[in-house]
Amino acid sequence: MSKAPIGSKANPSEFDVLDKIADDEPYFVIRAHDPLSSALVELHAYIGAGQAGAAHNKLAEIMALTSARAPRPASSPKYRETFAISLAMEQWRDTHGD
Repeated sequence: MSKAPIGSKANPSEFDVLDKIADDEPYFVIRAHDPLSSALVELHAYIGAGQAGAAHNKLAEIMALTSARAPRPASSPKYRETFAISLAMEQWRDTHGD
C-alpha cells in the first residue's frame, strides 16, 4: 500500500493547522475534488512568497479556466456562504490580532 499524499488527513503537512484552529476562528477548506484547487493553492503560495509575476500568470490561468463557464453559478448558496466566511475571517483578525 502506498503512503497517503502529503496534506491529506492520513498524512498531514508539517504546517497543518487544523488542530490549532480556535473554536471561534473561521476557516475555509479547499479539497482536491475542486477543479480549481491546485491552481488556487499554487496562487496562494506565489503571493505568500512574493513572486508577483508567477502569481499574475497563475491568476491568468485560473481566469482562462473559468472564462468559458464558471464551476458554479454566481447565485450559488455555496458562494454566498464563501463570501460570508471571508468577511468573518476579516472580522476575526480585526478582533484577535496576530
